[in-house]
Amino acid sequence: MTQPVLADVASERHRQDDLWGEQNHPDGTGRAAQVAAAEVARAITDRSAEAGTLTWAEILTEETTEALAETDPVKLRRELVQVAAVAAAWIEALDRRGVGG
Repeated sequence: MTQPVLADVASERHRQDDLWGEQNHPDGTGRAAQVAAAEVARAITDRSAEAGTLTWAEILTEETTEALAETDPVKLRRELVQVAAVAAAWIEALDRRGVGG
């Protein structure tokens, strides 16, 4: 189920490493605007879920903004895993529709 998606992600990571080498940037998270964006994204996702109109874009935006709002490295890692999991789930949904990669 997820293996083909994870293989695609691993392939992309290898491509990135080949292109740019190991990357070690500051996190740059936890700014006031990022915290506010996470709150807005959460509210939009909640409203859409209640209305039955929730989209993958809204889910991924919520998870991404939550990660960007986080300052604790352990919690940030957890949030980024959630971002990756949602992205993988969205790719799987595209594949079920016959999009394929």
